[in-house]
Amino acid sequence: MNVDLIFKVAGVGIVVAVLNQLLIRSGREEQALLTTIAGLIVVLYVLTSEIGNLFESIKQIFDL
Repeated sequence: MNVDLIFKVAGVGIVVAVLNQLLIRSGREEQALLTTIAGLIVVLYVLTSEIGNLFESIKQIFDL
């Protein structure tokens, strides 16, 4: 696992948390929820290749 990947996920998390708090305090709860969901989708997109590599490793370990 790459340290750069951890920093990307942490950066997205920090940005989403700040935006979420700003939107909630300004009374825009719906946009805050959409921002959180968008952040989750971005993180899953970033991690997709690593998840694929994990499943390939599991296949090789168990000869599936």
